[in-house]
Amino acid sequence: MRIRLGRLLAIARKEVIQLRRDVRSLAMAFVVPAVMIMVFGYVISFDVKNITLAVLDQDHSQRSRELTAAFSSSGRFRITEYLAGSDEIAPLLDRGAVRLALVIPPGFERELTAGLSAPVQAIIDGADANTAGITANYATSIVTAYSAKVVMRASLASAPITTEARVWYNEALASPPMIVPGLVAAVMMIIAAMLTALTVAREWERGTMEQLAATPVHPTEVILGKLLPYLVIGLVDVAATILIGMFLFDVPFRGSVALLSIMTTMFLLGSLGLGIYISTVLRSQLLATQVAMLVTFLPSVLLSGLMFDINAMPLPLRIISLAVPARFFITVMRGVFLKAVGIPVLWGQGLAMVAYAIIGLTLAIRAFRKEIA
Repeated sequence: MRIRLGRLLAIARKEVIQLRRDVRSLAMAFVVPAVMIMVFGYVISFDVKNITLAVLDQDHSQRSRELTAAFSSSGRFRITEYLAGSDEIAPLLDRGAVRLALVIPPGFERELTAGLSAPVQAIIDGADANTAGITANYATSIVTAYSAKVVMRASLASAPITTEARVWYNEALASPPMIVPGLVAAVMMIIAAMLTALTVAREWERGTMEQLAATPVHPTEVILGKLLPYLVIGLVDVAATILIGMFLFDVPFRGSVALLSIMTTMFLLGSLGLGIYISTVLRSQLLATQVAMLVTFLPSVLLSGLMFDINAMPLPLRIISLAVPARFFITVMRGVFLKAVGIPVLWGQGLAMVAYAIIGLTLAIRAFRKEIA
């Protein structure tokens, strides 16, 4: 079967005319992706800041005040309570008034001066396990840094063994460089599938499918013609969301624009094909959009590595995640954005994108062929 460019472009022009008349689809195409990136980019954050801290200083010495000052000057903690006794800790943690209580025992300065171990206690609200873990790491880091200063002041003959950690690609360990590239992948999978989920269903609901079926246009030309405008819109949306990430969230772009463009095109073709397949099978715009949201939103957010580490998931979920295209595209986005890696590293994800495009288009063409036969 030879695809005729003229007929394909005629279908594409017809789809553009219908799209221009549909304000809701235009808003979904151009406004929703930018809004989702900005909202999620600000809301989703794994940085823990402004941690409320209560201090129980039972030593009342210069060293204990220095340690307390180290917490307040770190930029992570905000001291809201100075306690007189340990019985005040539980009520504060119970009602969530503080997230951490720092207890400095009597004799703290004396033991440090003598070169002995001087333990301090950090009591952390563990109701939010993720925040508690990060808070514990911050507290340990501050205490370790202060301990190193004490060792240097005391000019001890034997310095403790220390580890110097260096972070690559996201030196500040900030959330936006991790979240925003993944958000672009997840948002575009959702929007692309939902946009094309309306196309064929719209034809059925408006009664124009019979007219389309009566034309000599081949099903492949119909599908590609309907996809073409949305592919252009998707590429524009991806470019816009990338610029938002770079200039609004200061996410560096270090990789190849050409490589990302090719990978993005394959990903969008698969997502758009999936949307048309859903639209063709269900024939209802409302039902098609609901199903498209269900099969794209939850997997893209929960099983793609955007929010949760895939390696930490149970084996059955890790296996299921292999069927989520956003998982592979998120790896591509982070690799190109932050690491500037190319085909030698991303060839596996590239094959997954090509396979996704082929599967999405094949499903759409075969389903549509049945309808106009």
